[in-house]
Amino acid sequence: MRETETRGWATYQPSKSVWAWSVVGASVLTMIVGFTWGGWTTGGRASVMADIAARNARAGLVADMCVEKFVSSADAAANLKALKAASSWERDSFIEKGGWTTIAGVEKSIPNAADRCAEALIEMKEIPAQETSVTDS
Repeated sequence: MRETETRGWATYQPSKSVWAWSVVGASVLTMIVGFTWGGWTTGGRASVMADIAARNARAGLVADMCVEKFVSSADAAANLKALKAASSWERDSFIEKGGWTTIAGVEKSIPNAADRCAEALIEMKEIPAQETSVTDS
């Protein structure tokens, strides 16, 4: 064997173009792996995700308030029975017409709040008993 064959990589000197293309290739590969499996996102995508999360949180909050208003109303048991009797596509309008999703100071309805409220109410077997507070005077 010749001496150059035994040294192999120890004496290899890449040219500037090989070095530059290696750096470019490694950078591209890193970005592909990062955006595909690493969870990286662009600024625009992150903004869209934040908007969706805010909308879902708002709808969840209004739906929770809706359930509380519904349950604490005077005729809650009858309303629950009527809600369960309504078809699935009529339930959100039943909730909106009842005024349980309205919030003081907010003119527009919150998207998906009535649907979430109806789903939570449909899952109830019965209206929970209301606690009454007794104050000592």
